[in-house]
Amino acid sequence: MRLDQQTDIFFFFFLSISHISTWVWNVFDLYFLFVYFCPALYLCRDFRYKRFAERLAQLEEAEGAFDYFTLSYRSFGIQRRSDNGLVLREWAPGAEAVFLTGDFNSWEKQSHPFTQKEYGKWELYLSPKVDKSPAIKHLTKLKLVVLTKTGEYLFRISPWAKYVTKTLDAITYDWTHWDPPQPYQFQHPRPPRPSSLRIYEAHVGISSPEEKIASYRNFTRDVLPRIKDLGYNCVQLMAIMEHAYYASFGYQVTNFFAASSRFGTPDDLKHLVDTAHSMGITVLLDMVHSHASSNTEDGLNYFDGTDSCFFHGGSRGNHSLWGSRLFNYSSWEVVRFLLSNLRWWMEEYHFDGFRFDAVTSMLYHHHGIGTSFSGNYSEYFGIHVDEDALVYLMLANHILHKLYPQCITVAEDVSGMPGLCRSIEEGGLGFDYRLTMAVPDKWIQVLKEVRDEDWDLKNIVQTLTNRRRGEASITYAESHDQALVGDKSLAFWLMDKEMYTNMSALTAMTPVIDRGIQLHKLIRLLTHSLGGEGYLNFMGNEFGHPEWLDFPRKGNNESYHYARRQFNLVDIEHLRYRQLYAFDRDMNLTEDKYGWLAAGQAAVTTLNQADKVIVFERSNLLFIFNFHPCNSYIDYRVAVEHAGKYPFTRDLQKTSTL
Repeated sequence: MRLDQQTDIFFFFFLSISHISTWVWNVFDLYFLFVYFCPALYLCRDFRYKRFAERLAQLEEAEGAFDYFTLSYRSFGIQRRSDNGLVLREWAPGAEAVFLTGDFNSWEKQSHPFTQKEYGKWELYLSPKVDKSPAIKHLTKLKLVVLTKTGEYLFRISPWAKYVTKTLDAITYDWTHWDPPQPYQFQHPRPPRPSSLRIYEAHVGISSPEEKIASYRNFTRDVLPRIKDLGYNCVQLMAIMEHAYYASFGYQVTNFFAASSRFGTPDDLKHLVDTAHSMGITVLLDMVHSHASSNTEDGLNYFDGTDSCFFHGGSRGNHSLWGSRLFNYSSWEVVRFLLSNLRWWMEEYHFDGFRFDAVTSMLYHHHGIGTSFSGNYSEYFGIHVDEDALVYLMLANHILHKLYPQCITVAEDVSGMPGLCRSIEEGGLGFDYRLTMAVPDKWIQVLKEVRDEDWDLKNIVQTLTNRRRGEASITYAESHDQALVGDKSLAFWLMDKEMYTNMSALTAMTPVIDRGIQLHKLIRLLTHSLGGEGYLNFMGNEFGHPEWLDFPRKGNNESYHYARRQFNLVDIEHLRYRQLYAFDRDMNLTEDKYGWLAAGQAAVTTLNQADKVIVFERSNLLFIFNFHPCNSYIDYRVAVEHAGKYPFTRDLQKTSTL
């Protein structure tokens, strides 16, 4: 369907009138007219849809179909034919020559040269051995040798490598050929897409109480049953794509097609996903297509000896704050690489969708650096928007939803880009959900700066309900960001050092712990029920994990003490962490019963600042919150949409009196 052009003309006219009335016409103002309002006319939703449609048509014409184009992981890297012959294909447009070396040829640097093809591609064929087995066997160590235009030999890992490993004494990762004789066979189908999405955000490596890197198998055995018990129907896995630097939390990706080997083998991860599906749990992957690690020997950076192979050349290709490389989304081969990467994780590992990280950095040439977004539409339409990145995201969502109708895509965007979660046919970007990133920031700000009795409930409710109509949101009171060292979780802000001494039910309840536990419950339930169309929790925060998160690094003497989640605290019967855990479980199970996340936005009927009372209706439920530090109320009158008797639900009574 085509967009109504009158809508875009009216949009431009509205912006122009609202600004022209305050302008003094001079050369300076004419410059701003050109920068802000002319782009608003032609870089509007209709223009974006046209660019997307043109790009998709070009792709289909040149490659035959987008299905074939996005399955390029079956033709690039190492491919084994039915006769066990091996075909290797790489894209290295800046290379003078490319060779393959490794265990199979005693690391001879130039004995196996690739043949140069058109468009910067290189190919090599290895015939089977005499015994008909492949020339390169499973778990063989390999390297590409790239001869640059300046005569330098570079050792590189294939961008399409499916498995990379590192020994304890090594600095960089090795390309390890993954071709098991008996590939993993999935046993369970994907579960139906949840109508109410309750996400458990998790990191495999920190999922054990022990001071070590936990494994995929540990997570499958010990954590998945907890997620199921808590009532979450979706797990979002962080740091799965291989990243050389553990402390990057997985956001400095080096190898995009490789599952992190520090947690186990690819088959171990497949078993994790398969087991989650057997429990009815949807599995999302934290997808980082916004930037890449600047590593060269085990990353994409300077792969062919140039700084512009996968990335923008010069300063445009470098993120000034993250020290990482920025993809060139206008490049045909980069789009092939990234879209095929999405298909790889869906096809090979049976993930159910993605949470796209740092979408704000992708959408704007300024990457959100030093920019505060007020909501003015000139911030979203203009030459400061990276239209190539925007079209890439439209392509990604189009392909994912066409090929996998049940696929879920979530955008992490702090800017509030309009249409982010509207359909592509409407000129939107096609995401299913966006994260309400202002909500956790608001809770932290309130806890840091304001006493309980002085909370501005109107401001809190405004933050929880201030989202774009018709665009679904995932809300959360806190995520991994708030758990990192240098910040505190909600529980730690509320109870601080007393969590170390007074969380035992064998001792008297102190005012700090009593207040902290009750506010922890209220904050999470209010956010859950009022803040969005989906809910997210970071692992351990459901029971008030007492410590921050800090990965091993030089600054902490490579300690794993804070790089873990102490689930053992929930298993000790006399500790009050069990109360928070039980409340979180009952909250999710109550939502599962009544389905408020799948219902329309709540109607707030009472917001009494003096009484500290919030009342709203959603999904045929009446929610009443009393945040007053001292007062309880009897026969409190509130407005309701429909007159009648409203029985008190017992679903949460076991763990809290609200």
